[in-house]
Amino acid sequence: MTPGDNGASTPEDDDPFGYLYADGQARGAQPPSGGYGYPNSVSRVRTVGERSYGAQQAGQGVPQQGAYGQPNAHYQAPETLPGGAPASRRPAAPAPGRRGPNTKGLLIGAIAVVAAVVIGIGVAMINGNTDGDKSGNEAGSTPTQSQTSSPSPSGSGSAAPGELPKSDASALQLAGGATKATDVQGAQAAGGTYVTGFNQSGASITWTVDNIPESGKYSVFVGYSVPGKDATATLTVNGTASNTPVGLKNWAHAAAGDYKKGWTKTYNWIQLDKGTNTIALSCAQGNQCDVLIDQMWLVKGWVNSSG
Repeated sequence: MTPGDNGASTPEDDDPFGYLYADGQARGAQPPSGGYGYPNSVSRVRTVGERSYGAQQAGQGVPQQGAYGQPNAHYQAPETLPGGAPASRRPAAPAPGRRGPNTKGLLIGAIAVVAAVVIGIGVAMINGNTDGDKSGNEAGSTPTQSQTSSPSPSGSGSAAPGELPKSDASALQLAGGATKATDVQGAQAAGGTYVTGFNQSGASITWTVDNIPESGKYSVFVGYSVPGKDATATLTVNGTASNTPVGLKNWAHAAAGDYKKGWTKTYNWIQLDKGTNTIALSCAQGNQCDVLIDQMWLVKGWVNSSG
């Protein structure tokens, strides 16, 4: 080798740009076919806008996108590619002419069930009230007295004739100044006889009643007359005095002092035992006893405006 010529150059001594110089061209240097010394590299010079993106080699990157707002000409939907997602399907429209459930029939059935329940409840309530009425007729253990506002002449609720005793007051046991009289007309007792002298403390009429058919509730009636003003008395049954006075009111609306027009009646509720009982009417302390008494009688049960 001479100093001016080192002989054939080795590959590592090759100058990839030697074809650009005069000495390199003299030695026969040629531009590389692959471009810039790298075999098979792409270095083709093209006019701006001539490059085509129709076929891109694998691994060359992402294709350029189109202009802003324009669709990419190379885009393909995933479902058109091999192995892509299947295209979605629209739901089928419902078949025409089909009808929904029969709501009218369901409503009628529900109403029928509710009506049956209401009827059942009503029947149960009626039966319950009937049982309650029966139990309310049982006799209590304590005598109870009550007066009506205005006794009625109706016989509703009274016992049949002869079933329970009825007595003229003059035929009963009198005490404390009570005595018989017939001066005032209108008394219902036999011969128009009545009891007078009752207007003094301690006066009494005692009635011993036999043959009471059964223990229970009874009503005791008193026939009387007041001279145009109200009176009171004390009722005692089998030794127990009532807490409420007997109201001997001027139901007949008689004028003051007019005994003849003052005849009327009243009643009290009492409790009697089977067999013999004692009923007493007396003028006790605190009573106003200006009254004439002509009869006393019993009625079965606690009645209202009857006897």
